[in-house]
Amino acid sequence: MERAGFNRIAGRYADSAPLRAELAEALLAAAAVAPGERVLDLASGPCLLAAEAAHRTQPGGLVLATDIAEGMLAEGARRCGPHPGLLFAAADAEHLCLADACIDVVLAGLALFMFPHPERALAEMHRVLVPGGRLVLSVWGERERVPLIACAQDCIARLLPPPKVARPSVFRFGAPALLEAALRSAGFDEVALTPCRFSCRFADAEAYWQAFLDLAGGAAEALGRLPEATGAALRAAVEQDLEGHRDADGGFRVPAEALVAVARRR
Repeated sequence: MERAGFNRIAGRYADSAPLRAELAEALLAAAAVAPGERVLDLASGPCLLAAEAAHRTQPGGLVLATDIAEGMLAEGARRCGPHPGLLFAAADAEHLCLADACIDVVLAGLALFMFPHPERALAEMHRVLVPGGRLVLSVWGERERVPLIACAQDCIARLLPPPKVARPSVFRFGAPALLEAALRSAGFDEVALTPCRFSCRFADAEAYWQAFLDLAGGAAEALGRLPEATGAALRAAVEQDLEGHRDADGGFRVPAEALVAVARRR
């Protein structure tokens, strides 16, 4: 379902990149990739981080963009065009077909919470990193700090029955202590966590709802199958819940917080 959902929204996900630009830049700044380094970008989507990292690792560097959704990678390859040092591979982050200790930096932007078994993904990240190599990732913060996502999710929870198969919460690593514990349990140390606070402006509630769908992966796949009347009811509920975020220009400015984590392989 996740793979199908992200394949469905690949183009729109890439189009909505400006909404997440501040977070992407915070992650890249924390990573401080340098010329000549070998970088693995996990759950790369349409390769927004990977393309910029590839630019920063030249000359002599290499960035491998991976994702379980091959349509996302195809979208990224189409938008990037020929790019020195940028490669693409459909891959499962929990089962990486890479040699031990072959990567200098692993990037994972807004990804860890999506993996069915995040401890396996972290173990794979640790395995492929060279000793002293860096893991740099971002996750959504605690639920109450991320109205950008929580507003839509609350409306869905009120109006729709629970899914037959529950999706992992996107906020499950939002508590700094939980994220740090997961990283240390996987063998990482020198863990540093930094909050990244930003906001997104939407001209109207419809634009907000579409932006949520453009991020939602498997949820977008399920929501896309709803009857039109149900979808309309959801959009109306979202507009009502957004009222607390209305700005002086009549649109909505909705805040969010993410955590950017940097850790090293021992």
